[in-house]
Amino acid sequence: MWYTEYAIAAGAQLLTGVNASVALSRMRRVPQPQGLSGRGLPLLETAFLAGGPARVVDTVIVRMQQEGRLIVSRSGQVTVTDRSARDAVEAVVITAAGAYGRVELSALRREVMRSEHVQRIGDGLAARGLMRRPDLHRKAVNARRLLWFAQFVVVFLGAVAGFSWATAAQATEVAPFFPFLALLLVGVIWLAVARPERRRITPAGVRQLELMQSGSRPWEPHDLAMAGGAVLLGAVALEGLDSLEDQELRAALAARPLASSSSSSSSSSDSGAATWCSSGDPGSSGDSGSSSGCGSSSSCGSSGSSCGSSGSSSSCSSSSSSCSSSSSCGSSCGGS
Repeated sequence: MWYTEYAIAAGAQLLTGVNASVALSRMRRVPQPQGLSGRGLPLLETAFLAGGPARVVDTVIVRMQQEGRLIVSRSGQVTVTDRSARDAVEAVVITAAGAYGRVELSALRREVMRSEHVQRIGDGLAARGLMRRPDLHRKAVNARRLLWFAQFVVVFLGAVAGFSWATAAQATEVAPFFPFLALLLVGVIWLAVARPERRRITPAGVRQLELMQSGSRPWEPHDLAMAGGAVLLGAVALEGLDSLEDQELRAALAARPLASSSSSSSSSSDSGAATWCSSGDPGSSGDSGSSSGCGSSSSCGSSGSSCGSSGSSSSCSSSSSSCSSSSSCGSSCGGS
């Protein structure tokens, strides 16, 4: 009798299917739904939404440099000249510079991106439904992989049952082919329904960015306490280093070396709290929604721009990218 194999296959499919559906539901859940902010989103939240943790770091560095509180050399050395912090992220920058106020740009970027304060920006955007949490996305992807495995179990047990039925040659027994085929069809449909989106940024996040990029005037953050340069910083937060007019600073920021994979792995293990910095995020690609690898050259959730070079696309450990513009990071990280 093939009913035992069928019961095992159906049970495996049911358990993995329910698990995949629950994981997908948790990934899509919005704990604190809010309306879109229009053009009133704060600077660093805009930078994170548009380019992930890397864009936040670049925006803060440009802001401090414009105010004369930080110097970036062409060799990639950062010197902090004013140790008074305007916000929590600047405090991390100053702390990372050490007692002498000097630090390599690549090391500074890794530490700041992985800091709790930068990670919280992404958590807040996810809570409002503008981005998807990468840890929940990974769980949804892994749950769907188990569902895929269940389909192989169905095929294998179906083959075993079919062989047993054929060798038994019992004409009175129902053939197992159609029940197993129906079970497999249900599994394929379940796989299609339980497929998590590859994009880190949500449709609401895309609309938010489109609102900020639209209008007759360039977007200007209203949460800045600086006399000038707000439009420039807004452009850096939204579009990345391509909008930076200071060629020397742009060259310095774009020329920093990529971290090695070994250093990436060690830094990744140092802080398990770096949810938004995962170099091996399942489903990460330049397809608007992958993760931002802090300390590696993985892609940020961007829309068609994978983080691995300077300019419009850049490495998350070393440069920012237009990781989330209107056409689509994870990033990791939104999409243009």
